[in-house]
Amino acid sequence: MELAKHYGEGPVALKEMAAQQDIPLKYLEQIAIILKGVKLIRSVRGPFGGYALSRPPDQMDLLEIVEALEGPLTFVHCVKDPSSCQKVESCAFNELWRTVSMEASKILRSVTLADMVRMDSEKKSSLLSCLEEDILSGPASAKSSRRSSQGETGVQSVSNPRKGSKSRRTFHP
Repeated sequence: MELAKHYGEGPVALKEMAAQQDIPLKYLEQIAIILKGVKLIRSVRGPFGGYALSRPPDQMDLLEIVEALEGPLTFVHCVKDPSSCQKVESCAFNELWRTVSMEASKILRSVTLADMVRMDSEKKSSLLSCLEEDILSGPASAKSSRRSSQGETGVQSVSNPRKGSKSRRTFHP
């Protein structure tokens, strides 16, 4: 995402990308090695070096990036390698997972890095607009607005995307 945001501006240092995306530097280094190996990114040495996309962001779809990092997009082994299971021909689940894999691939192929940069920018613009509304409408109105969206307790339910569960978090203005 960071390389797409800065496409055409020169290389971006891994340390800067790690900070911007809140990704551990060591993990990002491993990703960079893989993406460089499949020529999706290129490295530039020197004091102002870093990494850059090898093609414009509107010419890179998410499927090629996911497959470079994870391999072919299949959700079960027998879709990738039908010879690994004797039941493939008679298994309804194999057909289901093959269809899911194909549809997920179609979606990822239809989205480019440029699309993701646009979506990211729109999300951040929307968030900034909400924050500006709260600031312009004053503290009393902002508190009232937050209280009504959280209930009178000031406690807000928040989905945890990593665990798929809900946790409770106290909101402190």
